[in-house]
Amino acid sequence: MKTDIISEIERERMNELLQAGKRIDGRGFDDLRPIKIVPNIVSKAEGSAEAWLGDTRVIAGMKVSIGQPFPDTPDEGVVITSAELSPIGSPTFELGPPGEQAIELARVVDRGIRHSSCIQRTNLCIAKGSHVYLLFVDLYILADHGNLIDACSLAAVSALLTSKIPKVEIDEEGNASVLEEFKPLEMAAPPFTVTFAKINDSVVVDPLAIEEAIMSSRLTITIDGDDTISSMQKGGSGPLTRQEILDCVERACQIVKKARGTLPTR
Repeated sequence: MKTDIISEIERERMNELLQAGKRIDGRGFDDLRPIKIVPNIVSKAEGSAEAWLGDTRVIAGMKVSIGQPFPDTPDEGVVITSAELSPIGSPTFELGPPGEQAIELARVVDRGIRHSSCIQRTNLCIAKGSHVYLLFVDLYILADHGNLIDACSLAAVSALLTSKIPKVEIDEEGNASVLEEFKPLEMAAPPFTVTFAKINDSVVVDPLAIEEAIMSSRLTITIDGDDTISSMQKGGSGPLTRQEILDCVERACQIVKKARGTLPTR
């Protein structure tokens, strides 16, 4: 949502509510919107999930390929995340190649997954230096009503949790044969992402689109399965104090403890 479509009346009303410790949708400052996840939504994908965070709706699909590792990590597979913001998700999205918002969205979600080490990339190695699994996680935005980062993270992690990868055989000449037999993707306890928005002097979790339109800064914190921070990303041009960041970390840990159970079980 663009700031120029927020009227001054709406802006003043939200600011008045925040000063009184309230939000425009009635939630508390640390309340997530309802989470709903439907796994295995795409039959032709090796893993998929549809996630709702309130009215924000995202589908994630995971496809597997066999390829070569990067030269500097010959014994590690690859996980690549991409996001598509099509006009079906919001009237502010435009057709065309990925823009800045889509690239940032994919990178933040990707970093949260990779840095949490929920997937050991050495487990994706088939033959060192020649064959590894390549996991492509594609995110499709169906409805943007705020906080795409957390909604996309929920969808991506849920898709990976339900994924299966094909077994592969390497012959004596080093050629790879993909079998029709599948095995579950090896995955440790999944990460959980929580995003805060600073609006004037208030910091709220899981911002609505209308709240994002007037926020000065954003802070995304990913908590891994061991309840430690695996990644952190600041957005927006406004500053955050050291104490505000520390408070967000503490609040995120408490929020994740309550919300982690919404993820699919393996």
